[in-house]
Amino acid sequence: MADNWLIVGLGNPGENYRFTRHNVGFRVVEVLALQHNVKLREKDEAIWGSFSLEDREVFVFFPQTFMNESGRAVGPFVRYRQIPLERVLVISDDLDLPVGKTRLKVSGGSGGHHGLDSIISHLGANQFPRLRIGVGKPPSSSEGPDHVLSSFPPEDKQKIEQAIEKAKIGVETFILKGPETAMREINGDGDKV
Repeated sequence: MADNWLIVGLGNPGENYRFTRHNVGFRVVEVLALQHNVKLREKDEAIWGSFSLEDREVFVFFPQTFMNESGRAVGPFVRYRQIPLERVLVISDDLDLPVGKTRLKVSGGSGGHHGLDSIISHLGANQFPRLRIGVGKPPSSSEGPDHVLSSFPPEDKQKIEQAIEKAKIGVETFILKGPETAMREINGDGDKV
């Protein structure tokens, strides 16, 4: 079987969502795709393409189903391409992390993230790695949906750009050197949350 990897950026389709907190996953994968000159195509509720990294084929993947139905696009692609779950890396925003903080885990629950809930449901497993990027907590829990669909204030933009770049480099480390090395690089403080 080919050495295939899938890097999924979570977000909502459409230019009006592009720079919202919920779309930082999309933005990491977008930067990765641009760096590697990936030719993107749209099919079956997703935009995707691939590039070679050493001897590995890396698929970049943007579900076009809106966040809460992300698994509807991810599940069939993983099965069709026969990609092992340990090589499916999902990148998402996280309300529980401070703005710009990055965390890599090799498996686990969704932490209440509906995009991850959907992927877990459609894959029938939670044994896939996920890279979370902190977008900060809203002033109150009732404001969560509005918070993730809003843009970053000017004082947070530099932190987020740095986090996106760090995450992009971390994705390549994850593919080439494995999860342990990537966790040290991405988590930064030895904390394997």
